[in-house]
Formats: sequence, C-alpha cells, structure tokens
Amino acid sequence: MIRLRGLGVSLGGRPLLTDTDAAISPGEKVALIGPNGSGKTTLLRLLAGELSVDAGTIEQPCRAVVRLEQSPPASAKPAWRYIVDSDPDLVAARALLVSSDADGDGTAIALAHDAWEQAGGHRAEARARELLDGLGFTDSDALAPVDTLSGGWRMRLNLASALFARSDLLLLDEPTNHLDLDAILWLERWLIRYEGTAIIVSHDRDFLDRVAGATLSIEEGHLVRSSGGYSAWELQRSQRLSQAEHQWRNDAARVAHLRSFIDRFRAQATKARQVQSRIKALERIAHVTPLRGPRALDLSLAAAGDCPDPLVRAEDMSAGYGKNAVVRDVRLTIGRGARIGILGRNGAGKTTLIRTLVGELAPLAGTLQISRSVRVGYFAQQGLERLRGDESALAHLQRAAPDEREVVLRTFLGRFGLGGEDATRPVGPMSGGEKARLALALLVWHKPQLLVLDEPTNHLDANTRDALTEALAEFDGALLLVSHDRYLLRAAVDQFLIVRDGAAETFDGDLEEYAALLQSRESAASSSRAAAAREDGSGGTLSRRDERRASAAQRAERTERLRPLERELQRIERELERTDTELRARETEFADPALYADPARVAEVARARGELASRHEKLEQTWLDTVVRRDELVRTLDAAQPERETGA
Repeated sequence: MIRLRGLGVSLGGRPLLTDTDAAISPGEKVALIGPNGSGKTTLLRLLAGELSVDAGTIEQPCRAVVRLEQSPPASAKPAWRYIVDSDPDLVAARALLVSSDADGDGTAIALAHDAWEQAGGHRAEARARELLDGLGFTDSDALAPVDTLSGGWRMRLNLASALFARSDLLLLDEPTNHLDLDAILWLERWLIRYEGTAIIVSHDRDFLDRVAGATLSIEEGHLVRSSGGYSAWELQRSQRLSQAEHQWRNDAARVAHLRSFIDRFRAQATKARQVQSRIKALERIAHVTPLRGPRALDLSLAAAGDCPDPLVRAEDMSAGYGKNAVVRDVRLTIGRGARIGILGRNGAGKTTLIRTLVGELAPLAGTLQISRSVRVGYFAQQGLERLRGDESALAHLQRAAPDEREVVLRTFLGRFGLGGEDATRPVGPMSGGEKARLALALLVWHKPQLLVLDEPTNHLDANTRDALTEALAEFDGALLLVSHDRYLLRAAVDQFLIVRDGAAETFDGDLEEYAALLQSRESAASSSRAAAAREDGSGGTLSRRDERRASAAQRAERTERLRPLERELQRIERELERTDTELRARETEFADPALYADPARVAEVARARGELASRHEKLEQTWLDTVVRRDELVRTLDAAQPERETGA
C-alpha cells in the first residue's frame, strides 16, 4: 500500500500540494490528473525517490520503481539492444557471464547462466521486439541505431524501455503523447494485463477510462480520490461542484442574515446577548469561495456558408515524395458537410495523404480536383514550428488581419485563452499548448469551409480538448481529421478511412470495431511468430499456450468476417420493431369508431397503414436474405476450420 500522509510540496517557492493524504492499493491503475503546473510530474518524481518532500511522509514499499523518461535517448546501439540494456538486472547478468567465462570457473559459469535465466535473458530480445512491434516499430526500425530515429520515435523507445524493465510500480507521464491510435490501443491492453501498480498522467480521457480503476485529481493543492477513470471523475466532480455551490449560497444567505441582525441591534443594550451570540455564530461559518471548474474556452468556428460540392475529388491518385509513392490509387470525394476520420499507424502515409489533398504536395499519379473557391483550414503537426518566436500572438493575428481593430483581435484571442498580457508576450517561450491554441486561432480566423486537422490535440490539455471537441461537433463545414483521441473522433466524425499497406480504404465500422480488428491481427501475428519459431526449432507440436493463441486468432477472424452481417441484422430488427409499433398504432386508430366521423382522416390513416405494411414486408424479406447470407458464410468458415488447424 502506498500512503501519502500530510504531504506538502513546493516548487520554486510556489506551493503545489499542502497537507494532503492519499492511498493506493497494490496492483491498482490510477489516473493522476490536474491542471498544467499543478504538480503531477513533481508527485511522480517524489514517488520515484528523485525529490524530497517539504512536509509529511510517503510510505512507498515498492522495490522496483520505473518512471517514464521525458527526454529523448541518444545511443549508437540498435533500438532493440538499447531496450535490453536499459534493464540493470540483465546488464549485470551479462557481465557475470562474461567474467565467469573469462575465469573458466565451471561453478561460476553455471551460477552466471542461472542468473541470466532468472533475469529473463533467454527471452530478452524477443520481449524487446514484441514491445517495439506493439508500439509501431518495423523490423528495420528495431535494428536501426537509436540516433538515426526521429524525436517522436525515440520518445516511443523511452516508453518501450519503461515497459520492458521489471517493475512493481510504473510511473507514466503522458505515455500516449507520441503514439498513434493503433499503438495506444496496444498500450491499453498491455497495461490492463500489467500486474504491478501504475500511476498514469494523461489528457486522453478514453485511455484513462479503459485503464484506470481510480483517479487522483489535484484540486487547489489537495489530492482528491475518485473511483473509475476520467469520465467517472468528471461526473463526481460535477456533483461536488454543485454541492459546494449550493452550500456556499446557503452560507452566504445565513451570513447576510446574521450581519443584518448585528448591524440593526448592535446599539441596543437589551439585545446585547443576542448580538454577541450572532457574532460568534458568524465567526464559526467558514469563509470560503465556491469551487470553480476550469475556465471555459470558446473555439467555435463560423458557419461554412455557401460552398461548392464536392470540395475535393481524388481519382486513382498516388501520393508520396519524388518517385516514391506512399499511398496509391486513392479514390475519395469530400463533399459539403463530410466528416471523415483517418486511421492508421504512424508512417503509413496519413500525413502524406492529407498534405496532397490540401494541395501542399502534388499528386504523383491520377487526378486531384480542389475547388478554387473553397476556404481550406489546415492544422499541420509541424505547424507550431512555423510560428515566429520573437513575435506575439497579437502580432501574428494582426498580420493575418491588418485592417481589423486591435480590440477585436484581442477579444478573439481571449476566446482561445490568450487574453490580456498573454496576447502581447513573445511566442517563443510559450508552452506547446499555448502555441497550439494560437495556431488554432489563426486557422479559425479565416472561417474555413473545409477543416483539415493533423493531430490537433498533441499539446492540448483536457479543458482545451473538450472545447475543441465541442467546436468540431457543431461545425457545419467539411472535416478531415487525423487524431489518436477517440473522444474527439467519436464526437466529430461519422465515417473512417484506413491508410495501410500503401492504400486508403473506407472502414465500415466504429472505433470499437477498429480496436477489435487490430487485436485480431495482433493475435494472428502472434500465432504466425509461434509457427515460425516451431519451424526454426524442433518442429514439435503446438504448446497449449500457442494453441490457445491460434484458437483466439481464428475466433477473432471469424467474428470480424461475420460482424458486418450481424450489424445489418441488428439494424433491420430495430427497424422491424419500430415498424411493428407504428402498425399497431394505426390498427388501434382503425378500431376507434370516432375515426370514421372524418373521412379525410380515415384515408390518411389507411394510406399510412398501407405504406407501413409494405415497408414491413420489404424489411422481412431483407432480413431473410441477410440470414441466408450469414448462414452461408458460417458454413464456409466452418468448412475451412479443419484446414486452418492442420494446414501447412
């Protein structure tokens, strides 16, 4: 059990936590949330033993503590070797092997090999490569020297190292920041299986909802514990805010009443005892201000207005660089009001595709038509680097709108949390979140009709993410969105495009089905690796564990193949149920003698009943046809099952 008792922490003379308590049970997965600068990272460093408390105590019995590093690693070693060498137990065991071999001492060599086995050395490389694969590294990336990887991939390497090390307590500070959705879904599954205690700082509400069983929020210098993940905390906080506001109003009314009595009768000797009694009662009432939620931002977009349709059309288009096509044969039409989310691993070509669709890159083949009159707003991942560090936010907006009054520009920037002095200070020292809000403000100012966003939430806190989600949900223009934030995707888009294996294909499913698809492929890949290992080894039969994995992969594939037909059956059944209800209502009307006093109404009800009956008949036929198709597919899959189990 981790216990914090009367904890007090300051940073640079500024109090972060004051006389606060908390407890975390062994094996718990806990979300640690709070405004930027509230002390989340400092608390993780305290639990890792890197800092000392100013007051109180921390009882932290975990022996193996691992904290996710926040600076990119540097090394000439291959990526997989860097991960293996980040485990001190393995490094020590390897050194013991080398020294015992050099000495030629048989007993020492045997003990060294035993230590190597105990440290997991026989599976170290395989474990490292599995982690890298889950986090999106290709085989060539795993073999590449660390120094040749980009900053984002090196940060993923930090995460792989943290997951690789043996730990009782895992401290993860924004682990999803440099991950795509595929890698986040994999990380969720890994953390759910992790047997130790994990404390996770993240702005990704879906990630926390799925992983965390409890939440610690830093509120006004205190740790407040809630059950469940981010959404559960949000609900409980809302209830506490409402209760606190109600209590404050009651106290304020009571204070006003007491003061009125004191002021009225203070000078009367006959009321002296009553006045003194009320003065003491007034002193006993705690003078507190009501709890407030975070300041709301207004990122709303202007109406798209009249615009052409379609806005963008691609036919057999290839996108890439030089002569190298990254995505080929793209067929995509972006119409007025389209809301498209783009899924796929980092490096699959999502950014290349959207840069081509907005005209930043010329297509390598095929045709691309972009309406000349459409206003396109493009938020690029590297867009923050284009901001001028020596200029203010106000200067950036003035350059975009030279004829607009300063008061109007300041008011507009205030909607994005850049009001007052923040509008006039240089952009260079600003945080990533502030720069992202400025980039969004510049984009929104131009009133886009087609909004193209490439990972817009990377630097945004939870409050700003919520404001952006609300703004996009209400935007009536077209939207093309690349994001790993499922809450944003779920609220803002209604269709998906998957970029993978050099193609861009429509995905007829939701995010939960996409997660199931990835998991089934992971299971299939695991089974393939196990089969390859058997071929390279003794060629013996499958172990029980491998059989279970292969069986799980087959079940996942079967479910994936059947899911579209099952969904169609469910949709038809819901429609049949609605039609039945409406038909019964019309029959009830026909049974009412009062209906026949109005011949026009009789004709109207009869026509409606006829249309409903016809629709019901068509739905039943469609349902029967779909059942037949499903049953045929089931028979096909069943017939193929023995072949898959015993095949080559």
